[in-house]
Amino acid sequence: MWVVPRIKLDGGGTITFLLALGAGRQVCRLATTFLTQKQAFSYLHKNRTELERIARARFASGELEDGIVVLAML
Repeated sequence: MWVVPRIKLDGGGTITFLLALGAGRQVCRLATTFLTQKQAFSYLHKNRTELERIARARFASGELEDGIVVLAML
């Protein structure tokens, strides 16, 4: 998994990561309400399996926004 943090001005942020799909990769974006990157990364790693499962299901069903799988906190 490749992760890129992005902090929004409203105090929340997004974490962008690549999901491996066989030989290909899919960009996924997780919106968070955490104030720090450390908190957001901790959340992502703690819930990684479930978030990847949801991302794979959304990708398979074609639920993409501008070619990106968009996720929210569980």
